[in-house]
Amino acid sequence: MKFLFAKQEFTPDEKRERRNDRLLLILSGILFGISFVPFPFPFTLLLFVAFVPYFFVVTKKQTLLKVNSASYLTFFVMSLITVFWVGSWQSAADPFLMISGVVLVFFLPCVMLINSTLYFLSRKVFKKDLSLYFFPFFWVTGEYILTLTDLKFPWLTIGHGLAKFTSFIQFADIVGAFGLSFIVLWINIFIYKGIKSFKENAKVGWIYFSVAASIFILIIVYGFVKISSTGNDEKKIKVGIIQPNLDPWNKWELGGLDQILENYFELSQKCVDEGAKIILWPETALPVYLLSGTYQNEVDSIYSFLKKNNVSLLTGMPDFIIYDKDAPRNAKYSEVGKYHYVTYNSILLLQPNQSEIQRYGKMQLVPLGEHTPFVDQLPFLGDLLKWGVGISGWNVGQDTTVFKFVNDKDTIKVGGLVCYESVFPTFPNYFVDRGAQFLTVLTNDSWYGKLSGPYQHKEFANLRAVENRRAVVRCANGGVSCLINKFGVTEVETEMFTRTHSVVDVPMNNEKTFYTKNPLIIPVISSAFSLWIFGINILLWMKKKFKL
Repeated sequence: MKFLFAKQEFTPDEKRERRNDRLLLILSGILFGISFVPFPFPFTLLLFVAFVPYFFVVTKKQTLLKVNSASYLTFFVMSLITVFWVGSWQSAADPFLMISGVVLVFFLPCVMLINSTLYFLSRKVFKKDLSLYFFPFFWVTGEYILTLTDLKFPWLTIGHGLAKFTSFIQFADIVGAFGLSFIVLWINIFIYKGIKSFKENAKVGWIYFSVAASIFILIIVYGFVKISSTGNDEKKIKVGIIQPNLDPWNKWELGGLDQILENYFELSQKCVDEGAKIILWPETALPVYLLSGTYQNEVDSIYSFLKKNNVSLLTGMPDFIIYDKDAPRNAKYSEVGKYHYVTYNSILLLQPNQSEIQRYGKMQLVPLGEHTPFVDQLPFLGDLLKWGVGISGWNVGQDTTVFKFVNDKDTIKVGGLVCYESVFPTFPNYFVDRGAQFLTVLTNDSWYGKLSGPYQHKEFANLRAVENRRAVVRCANGGVSCLINKFGVTEVETEMFTRTHSVVDVPMNNEKTFYTKNPLIIPVISSAFSLWIFGINILLWMKKKFKL
């Protein structure tokens, strides 16, 4: 026992080395963090060297504990800088949201240790120098894992940090954000190898630097070619964007439901007057289950507006569906009404001359905020984990929906994403693959004030536009609402926390990119390779354990 708790003594040189290692690890985390929005574009370039200090430290660590201890420090600094905003940190913020934000900053680096663990295990299969070249496989595996299970949170995908580097991200129409992560890491590896080799053999060092520069330049050239080679011959449709700027902590600030609707109608009328054919309202535009049967007067007033102006409405809305039979597996049961029901954070399409309402229930729910993780398997968690605004009990949507509405005898197909869904690199492509001609993101980012989260969320949509070569229209309660073209360039955008409207000409595209049709190639290959490494290590352990 004394041995376990004995204080380890270090020589002055060892203390200096430990201090230098910590500084390098912290430097890596800082370089990664400040390469993300809201830091301006030149800072993006730091991503291409952000992992170099980290590699100098972890490549010399000899045990899994030391590799992961070093990695956790870097990953923690990354998380602290990029996702500290999750706690909201406003006077009106719910304490549970603040606690969730703190937990995330400490827990996310633990999940990211999957990446460093796989790297360490690969060193038991390959030589240490060779193993580093496989690090991108392990990192992308970790990124992909963060898109799965009820704890999904793919915010720190390296490719997202490139969102404002327009010429570089054009390659995402082939490889997606995960592929960009792969490329960035390889450039980091070659730069690290070049620096390490330079003192011993300058010629070898320059070769490594040249390889890194060649990869960088080739991707840039591809980007310039793609941007310059495409004409502007797509059909366009005028879309009205409503940004009502309602306080998410007090959605009844305008008074009753009539006053809230009047606010929407006033802004929507301005869009109609400017020629809009379809109008977008943001996520959960009204704080009620509009179609539950209790609000028929409000439904009638919306249809009256649509018919009067011959315009369609695509709106975020809480949705409530009752099932007499054939209820989904995750349906809830009302003891009072004796029926099964589901509630979705939904998008609804209402059209002036059709009574049928097209629906989509959000499928990618925010862990804890919108959906209690694993509540379907452990129902008691639903009662334990609830926060003040009461939205942690949404059901998970069952399938993607491509909305269809008629404009001048043409059927327009629209993909609708709700908020957080636009962060997932392998999700919006399913809407496009089903025929969506442009994408919309209906969101409410006002929970987080003017912290970095809303700005990051907006910029990540640039990647979704490029990956699928689709225009993306964002409609946000308090901003940022915008039009992003298929090259990931923002053409029109609003200011945060302003009550306003916009009418934008949205290009419609029927092209399907290689990535749209094959979004999982890189993450699946990376995951398969990682599983192989893990399996080989199990066999090596069994061979040693049982002396086979």
